[in-house]
Amino acid sequence: MPSKRSPVSLQEVVDAIGVYPADAYLFVQQGLSYTVEKIHGEVTEPNASHHISGKDLCLGLRDVALDRWGLLARIVLERWNITSTLDFGRIVFAMVEHQLMQKTDQDQLHDFRQVYDFHIELEKSYRIAAPPEAGRARRAESKA
Repeated sequence: MPSKRSPVSLQEVVDAIGVYPADAYLFVQQGLSYTVEKIHGEVTEPNASHHISGKDLCLGLRDVALDRWGLLARIVLERWNITSTLDFGRIVFAMVEHQLMQKTDQDQLHDFRQVYDFHIELEKSYRIAAPPEAGRARRAESKA
């Protein structure tokens, strides 16, 4: 049965949980928006389902972190006490518990367990994309 409590502020959640700073919760909320739009497109129908899985959210959060901070992504997340994808789940479920996010009956904290390894996904496999002009310049140089 749904809770009858009214939603609390984000700062109240931060204070109640005491593990992650407000920036970590804001990052997860922003990553959720990014991932929902990536998977479902621009939301136009208010009653349509916009649900995403824990795995999808973790992958979206990875993309947002790499886009924002590049090779510093893991360091930024570690400063917020986020060292694994399970930490993303803990943040999500803290916000669900305090009515700042919603979940389905099938969603579980376990869905966030070991989705990927931070060291591999946020550092080893990171590649800086060369601008399109750089490829053309190299081809022109090789022909000369």
